Amino acid sequence: MKDNTTLESNKDTHAQDHIPLGRQNYLLMLAGIVVIIIGFVLMSGGRYTDPDVFNADELFSTRRITIAPIVVLLGFAIEIYAIFHKKKD
Repeated sequence: MKDNTTLESNKDTHAQDHIPLGRQNYLLMLAGIVVIIIGFVLMSGGRYTDPDVFNADELFSTRRITIAPIVVLLGFAIEIYAIFHKKKD
């Protein structure tokens, strides 16, 4: 008959070997989330001082139309990399 402590230690070792994501994966995922949030902040707009005036330069600026979507897509790419990144053995 096997000892219970041996069985429990084998279960713990076996469970640790099959953890799908490691600490580095979670840190990369956190970095991706931060980059996505930065992209959405760049995309957000400010308030108009006069609601009757349409300021096309502010609405269609390079920051909102080009840079912010690229930053958001970069954040999603970091997320994909973080999920598929394998731990170093």
